[in-house]
Amino acid sequence: MKLADIKNEALPCVPLHVGFIMDGNGRWAKKRGLPRKAGHSQGAKVFRRTVEDCREVGIKYCTFYAFSTENWKRPKDEVDAIMKLLEKYLDDIRSMAQKNTRIIFIGDKSAFAEDIQARLVEIEEISKNNDGLYVLVALNYGGKDEILTAAKRLARDYKDGKINLDDFTEDDFDDYLYTKGIPPADLIIRPSGEQRISNFLIWQGAYAELLFMDVLWPDFSKKDLIAACNEYARRNRRFGGL
Repeated sequence: MKLADIKNEALPCVPLHVGFIMDGNGRWAKKRGLPRKAGHSQGAKVFRRTVEDCREVGIKYCTFYAFSTENWKRPKDEVDAIMKLLEKYLDDIRSMAQKNTRIIFIGDKSAFAEDIQARLVEIEEISKNNDGLYVLVALNYGGKDEILTAAKRLARDYKDGKINLDDFTEDDFDDYLYTKGIPPADLIIRPSGEQRISNFLIWQGAYAELLFMDVLWPDFSKKDLIAACNEYARRNRRFGGL
């Protein structure tokens, strides 16, 4: 959908938790006659800027879909370029902790090189006591995989007698997910014009408002974020009721 230009002014209703499907990097590069990795590089810059935009407009939790479990199927040279870009931008992500930002990486970290795994753990550790903006970065993440992994952990705990299924609740299951302690998504934004959630926050986004925007992720701006928040404010969230 196309959203009208919105001035940066006080927002009537800011979602608590916003998920971003950072889509359109490759198409952005192709339109400019550039290699796909150039699109990913620009997309990474927009990620960093959008984090600050979320902070400024008052969003408390933001989750960015950076690399999915299915993205390994892309050409090896593209995957290698993304991994190099990840290494480069981990320093930028680490620096966010200086602004009282809590950084959490969700997904199966074991698939990454050991040095990257160590840096992910380090960044989470140094920011664990921060309580300002929460930034979740989904790496090697898939919603179906997350739920399956949680179910396996749950089954092991049941087998070991650690839980009683008779009084087991949805809130209890939340604790088995990568997003333990994080509220559900209120709004999921997907730039690029594609209209699907692509295995992102399946459990956490059960009642999220979905917003599909025509802008490609590398062109996503604060204006687009504010427009998305204003659209969210116009929605009537019924959570299955009337």
